[in-house]
Amino acid sequence: MDDRPNFLVMVTEQHRGDCLGIEGHPALLTPNMDSIGGAGVHFSRCYSTCPVCMPARRSFLSGQFPATHGLVRNKEGLEWWNAPRTLPGALRRAGYQTWWVGRSHHQFPARRRYGFDHMVIHEGQISDYHTWLDRVAPEGHGGYFGSGAMHNDWTARPWHLDEPFHFTNWTVNEALRFLRTHRDPSCPFFLVVSFIAAHPPLIPPAFYLERYLRLELPNPTIGDWATPPPDDGRGDDVSARRVHLQGEALRACRAGYYGLINHLDDQIRRLINPVDGVDRMTNRNTVVILTSDHGEMLGDHYFWAKALPYEGSARVPLLVRAPDRFGLKRRLVVDEPVCLEDIMPTVLEMAGVEVPDTVEGQSLLPLMRGEAVPWRPYLHVECAAPPANHALTDGREKYVWFAEDGREQFFGLSADPTECHHLSADPEAVEQMTRWRDRLVEALKDRPEGFSDGKRLIAGRPYARVLPHALPPASSRG
Repeated sequence: MDDRPNFLVMVTEQHRGDCLGIEGHPALLTPNMDSIGGAGVHFSRCYSTCPVCMPARRSFLSGQFPATHGLVRNKEGLEWWNAPRTLPGALRRAGYQTWWVGRSHHQFPARRRYGFDHMVIHEGQISDYHTWLDRVAPEGHGGYFGSGAMHNDWTARPWHLDEPFHFTNWTVNEALRFLRTHRDPSCPFFLVVSFIAAHPPLIPPAFYLERYLRLELPNPTIGDWATPPPDDGRGDDVSARRVHLQGEALRACRAGYYGLINHLDDQIRRLINPVDGVDRMTNRNTVVILTSDHGEMLGDHYFWAKALPYEGSARVPLLVRAPDRFGLKRRLVVDEPVCLEDIMPTVLEMAGVEVPDTVEGQSLLPLMRGEAVPWRPYLHVECAAPPANHALTDGREKYVWFAEDGREQFFGLSADPTECHHLSADPEAVEQMTRWRDRLVEALKDRPEGFSDGKRLIAGRPYARVLPHALPPASSRG
């Protein structure tokens, strides 16, 4: 009998790291997500090293940093990724059944499997979800965007159909369909369950929107360095990246965002409950991981959406529990800087599969056991989406550099976790800031853009086109 562990990996979208009950959120209910960290490990300083969808998911698939895998901003799928060894590909070659359900892995083309045996996905017009919805929902349902709230909007309203038609419910249904119907019991599985929530549109079922509309919700954090958009954003598009949300608009968008996460949390219970969930199905031989591709600024510092180096955008949840034999410490909180690139080597080590030499992440297993091991001193976060930015952080301090104009910010996260006071003008912070700047000079010195000459940072240099060369459709790697 094959006793290697199964893996259930749940990937939320645009889910801030502080939006968990286990993080002490004052309003949001996430008891089922919290229980994963309570039974195992909560990484309190997990970062998306390029906090937008496509690069982050590519890092998850490959274990590589954005500058290596070649995607430093969201790109519409016009190119083939010359994929190295991928996480599902390595597991499949080792005899695992690999399956992806839900939101696609957001690469091109949408149906390319990158090592998965099978995928049931939603990706724009290529949607198994919409095929199902067209069959079962009332005529004229309008699909996932039928409410009128769209992809990146701050507007919110209740889901316009009955709750069973919601994408979150469908995704969990498909995950359970795999576990109950399509799973091969002769081998272990690697199942990724990928949600759209909490990415806009902000359309939770009515129960969840109404719950948060009646609660006292936290206001956005506004730093002493932040400035509102012109005319407070009046007249701007509802997907504008700079906002000054107030009154009902602010309350509704926050209620919609929290409602999406709370709804998702309740649906996760269907997968991890002890009566007929994955533990019962697999005799408690499943590693459960929950993470997200990036966060959401949610009005903090007058910003909306993602692509920024601030905590709301770049820090994400990472919760892991595992069978007892792996020796994870229960209720352990790890504050070392970790990232999505670390998931691939962690999973492969737990599965007993050799980690490819293309992988740049580090296995988290020693940290999860509470071992004192050497760890990276900091992480590099970057994004080419305007305003192009770089940041270095160890989870306690953060240095930010904007590549277009050379602006700098420096935050002491230990004392100022919401980044309200940047210290670049503080004489007492000069030495620390210089040390971080020198680190970024070194990190960028061999990059093709010319951001650094090895002695100083050079602003005004556009990001190089670092996407790999196109591959012919017949190419298949991973």
